[in-house]
Amino acid sequence: MSESTPAIILDCDPGHDDVVAIVAAARHTDLLGITTVAGNAPLDRTTYNARVMRDLLGLEVEVHSGAAGPLVVAPAFAGYVHGESGLDGAELPEPTTPLDGTDAARFIVDTIHARPGCHLVVTGPMTNIALALVQDPSIRDDLAGISFMGGGTFGNRTPTAEFNIWADPHAARVVVDSGIPLIMAGLDVTHQFQATSDRIDRVRAIGGPLATVLSDLFTFFSANYRERHDDLEGAAVHDPLAVLALTHPSLFSVAERFVAVVDSGELTRGMTVVDRRTLVDRPAPNCRVLETVDAPAAWDVIVEAIAAARG
Repeated sequence: MSESTPAIILDCDPGHDDVVAIVAAARHTDLLGITTVAGNAPLDRTTYNARVMRDLLGLEVEVHSGAAGPLVVAPAFAGYVHGESGLDGAELPEPTTPLDGTDAARFIVDTIHARPGCHLVVTGPMTNIALALVQDPSIRDDLAGISFMGGGTFGNRTPTAEFNIWADPHAARVVVDSGIPLIMAGLDVTHQFQATSDRIDRVRAIGGPLATVLSDLFTFFSANYRERHDDLEGAAVHDPLAVLALTHPSLFSVAERFVAVVDSGELTRGMTVVDRRTLVDRPAPNCRVLETVDAPAAWDVIVEAIAAARG
């Protein structure tokens, strides 16, 4: 069971690793709703994929679609990682439950005010969150914090920028500069959490529709990662770490850091500058940065969540 059961809104762009975040949130949080954003795939596909996962898990939560593109920069997707559907590699069942709304920012604002002390978990570009903050800055007062997957001291979309931050750097800057308590699951920690072949086998052995879909997704995702990297044994399963940072914090080592987002520049757009200096006059920390994860124990949590959800 979880170390704690936080109430969360999950803002995502499913995406192979986003669906694992949905599984973890379904098992270990009070999930108040799912909002979708364009990112790993266009908005219609990320929303479709979120609805698929809601049905597979039998969740009675609302799904609201949101921003179809970034605040300023041109839209760009990650079909080269996730396939054109966002979830290539598995035969997905058709979703049967309808979309609940198309204004994710308004749903976020209303839900935060209705449930003071809840958290946002953000596993895609931060467009919906920035729009919510612009729409109603007072949500800062009712929000316990934001745990997000993004950033790091190196990049994957460019040498300096992780995809989620790069995809909408202006939105990320609004969020990171907001003064809301932040937890960052960046590439430094997420690359420690890989879907290796033995871990995929453990998921497949669970049996049932959900485990079959997820193991097929992991197989596609991990083959892609191995082909595209010199040093990875499987796909980095980034997004569930933003959930587990709230529900299973003892899995991580963390450091309090000042983090800033660079929103422009040919080489620096989307870069997260993490201040690791020991100077006394460095800026005050604004972010809890996840540095290491107990990957075997974290995979155990994911496997148990899948097994518990199989019905």
